[in-house]
Amino acid sequence: MGSTVMLAVAGILIVVGVALVLASLRLRKKAESREREAEELSRKLLAAAEQEAQQIVRDAQIAAREKLLAARAEFERETRLVRDDLVGLERRLNEKQRELEDKARALESKEAELKSLEERLSLRETQISLQEDSVAAMVAEARTQLERVAGLTSEQAKQELMRAMENEARMEAAKLIRRIEEEAQQEANNRARKIIATAIQRIAAEYVAESTVAVVDLPNDEMKGRIIGREGRNIRALENATGVDLIVDDTPGAVTLSCFDPLRREVARLSLERLMADGRIHPARIEEVVAKVQAELEEKIFRDGEAAAMEMGFPDLHPELMKLLGRLQYRTSYGQNILAHSKEVARIAAHLAEELGANVKVAKRAALLHDIGKAVDREMEGTHLTIGRDLLRQYGESEEVIHAMECHHGDVDPRTLEAIIVTAADAISAARPGARREILESYLKRLAQLEAIAGDFAGVQKAYAIQAGRELRIIVEAERISDDEAVWLSRDIAKRIEKELTYPGQIKVTVIRETRAVEYAK
Repeated sequence: MGSTVMLAVAGILIVVGVALVLASLRLRKKAESREREAEELSRKLLAAAEQEAQQIVRDAQIAAREKLLAARAEFERETRLVRDDLVGLERRLNEKQRELEDKARALESKEAELKSLEERLSLRETQISLQEDSVAAMVAEARTQLERVAGLTSEQAKQELMRAMENEARMEAAKLIRRIEEEAQQEANNRARKIIATAIQRIAAEYVAESTVAVVDLPNDEMKGRIIGREGRNIRALENATGVDLIVDDTPGAVTLSCFDPLRREVARLSLERLMADGRIHPARIEEVVAKVQAELEEKIFRDGEAAAMEMGFPDLHPELMKLLGRLQYRTSYGQNILAHSKEVARIAAHLAEELGANVKVAKRAALLHDIGKAVDREMEGTHLTIGRDLLRQYGESEEVIHAMECHHGDVDPRTLEAIIVTAADAISAARPGARREILESYLKRLAQLEAIAGDFAGVQKAYAIQAGRELRIIVEAERISDDEAVWLSRDIAKRIEKELTYPGQIKVTVIRETRAVEYAK
């Protein structure tokens, strides 16, 4: 029994030992497996760290390359700006050098003229000295003759007396002729004044000086907000489309339109009235209404010109000349409406021609068309005289009418009585009290010159002088002018304005570059 227990205990011990050995082997294998896993994990982590480090290095290289490219682009841009400034400076220096050379040549020419004048003066002094000697000799000879006269015979004395009486009679006749000529000249002047006074009395007319502003009445003050629009987009769209400055201030129930061009001001007034009546005020609608009003105004211009031609008795006038006459309704000269001035000149010329027995039809027709060139002188090169002469020839007017028209400013010597009559009628109409205002005309010319200067630059689509000439707003073609070029364009235009114009204060030059993408959903 005891041995059995011992065997059992021994077996148990053996089993326990074997189990311990197996457990030890299993633990060793697990430790080795974990060690291998740890090594594998460390290799993976190391590989990932290396990859991450490489990625960081690549990112750093890319960032450094981008910064290098950006720095290089900035350097090139700054270099280009400096180069452009240097080119502009060189151009200005060349211009100054040319001006100095021109002045030097002018001084040399003046010096040569002075030298020539000195030579002529010296020659003149010599001639005067010789003449003085000759006069002295003649005086001496006359004295000798007078001394000899004392010993004349009776017949010789009689002849001398007759010659003296003849000379005295001639002097009296000359005085009489001069007095008769003066009386005739005075009578002619009196008659001319009487004819002109009669013509002026028969053409008595009221004058209304043209202004550069128009006032549009509003139904209520709420309409001001709708005209301005959100963030001012409506008023900007209307100003850009018409080229007119809209003044929305504290004046109750009114908006002021300011523009030196009566035609643009009329387009803006009619468009604004139509938009208020319609009620739909937004940029797209504004552009549509302005385009429609411009087309309708062209038709009205032709009707006005046709009515003026009919009123003056010339229904055979060419349709294009009628259209140009209608455009004169929206053109002023020193504050005087040109169409009203042309009709008045035509009436005065007709009355003068009747009084003087000239061709009434030629004088009246030439007087009506004498300022026709002013209808397009802002769109074409040349003076209104040369433009008007070319237009009249183009549309079949007679040479008598053309000659009478082209003489009204004295640039061409008149060859006919009708030409003199047209010149006199134009002067009478312009010189009547209250007919013209010099200050307004000089102001309007300055605004027109502002727009013309901007229009000379390439890429300019439209140019509007607004804010009473204190701002020049320029709309450029986005395809031809970039944003950077727009900055240089505003600077170049400002410099040219400073060089060519005289004006009070300062002028703001605004260049607007707008890009639009248009597509239609079908």
